[in-house]
Amino acid sequence: MNAFEPAERGRHEIVGAVAVVTAVSGVLIAVTLVSWWSDQPTGSLFVFDLVIGVLSWALTPLILWRPVLGTVVLTVLAALSPVATAPATMGALQVARRRRFPVAIAVAAGGVVAHAVQGVWRANGGMSYGWWLALITIGYGALLGWGAWAQAREALIRSLHERARRAEAEQGRRVAEARMLERRKIAHEMHDVLAHRLSLLATFAGAMEYRPDSSPERLSQAAGVVRAGVHQALEELREVISLLRDDEPPTGEGTRPQPVLADVPRLVDESRDAGTEVLLRDAVDEPAEAPPAVARTAYRVIQEGLTNARKHAAGQPVEVELRGGPGAGLLIDVRNKLPPRPAPPAWSGGAGLVGLTERVSLAGGTLDHQEIGGEFRLHASIPWPV
Repeated sequence: MNAFEPAERGRHEIVGAVAVVTAVSGVLIAVTLVSWWSDQPTGSLFVFDLVIGVLSWALTPLILWRPVLGTVVLTVLAALSPVATAPATMGALQVARRRRFPVAIAVAAGGVVAHAVQGVWRANGGMSYGWWLALITIGYGALLGWGAWAQAREALIRSLHERARRAEAEQGRRVAEARMLERRKIAHEMHDVLAHRLSLLATFAGAMEYRPDSSPERLSQAAGVVRAGVHQALEELREVISLLRDDEPPTGEGTRPQPVLADVPRLVDESRDAGTEVLLRDAVDEPAEAPPAVARTAYRVIQEGLTNARKHAAGQPVEVELRGGPGAGLLIDVRNKLPPRPAPPAWSGGAGLVGLTERVSLAGGTLDHQEIGGEFRLHASIPWPV
């Protein structure tokens, strides 16, 4: 669409309105002039009415730009000649449509007075002056009501358009907020996945660095684990980045399934392979029936607990307890001994527990973490509906 099209359309509408108003006014003036002078179209009074008619016709477009001024001028002309009655009443309707009601009443009252003056010196044959003035008053009252109704209707339409525009803008804002929230959740997902994977790689790489005297077989095995871990980390990073893009998330063959409760033993085995002593107590009823959100959240809690243990308490044993079932909820408890002198980790984003707390909260649960009696405890409670 061209940027100038709205302006061009507006000019065309104005030109069309002027043409219509001018044409209608000209026809009504001509009909009035003919009805008054059909028997004797001669004399100075006929010329006077003709001049008033032409002047009224020329001033009619003014009621579109200056309704009050144009109508007042036409009303004065209507007091002098009946041929100006039609343009004057058209102006009164425009004022009633486009101006405040008190202004419209004043203009209509002026029109009634002008026609009262006209009826005094230009008697209307076939009808008494009183009845004629009553009809004029009723006519102006009808114009007031029509104009007020049209103005209220236009205001209602504008209000509906504005409400629709605001609703559309609000909907757009809500969609943007929902997308931002979803991206934040995916970013937390990225942290959970990569932090666990990279902590494993850091453990094996550290073993290769500080134990150069290991046998070639052990070094080769550790290098293979690092290579496989890097490959898995790249695959998981690719999947998470694809979710952060604007296009649809990948589906179908090749898409990694979301973790479930049955994947917890595999997660524990990975930590054991990295040299961490992990004791798992799994007492979950019907783990396969766990809702995806509950299972995924529980998996991430345990994953974050194991990751923190490797980073902040390397070499210390970890206890993982998982129990619950449908209707009873899911309880997760991860504990690890704290080293006598904890060294700062080589890398730490500092957002793991914050993101994990938000994730558990979104699932309707609670998450607590604290240091008690030389232990770091991570405890989560997640609702599991029946």
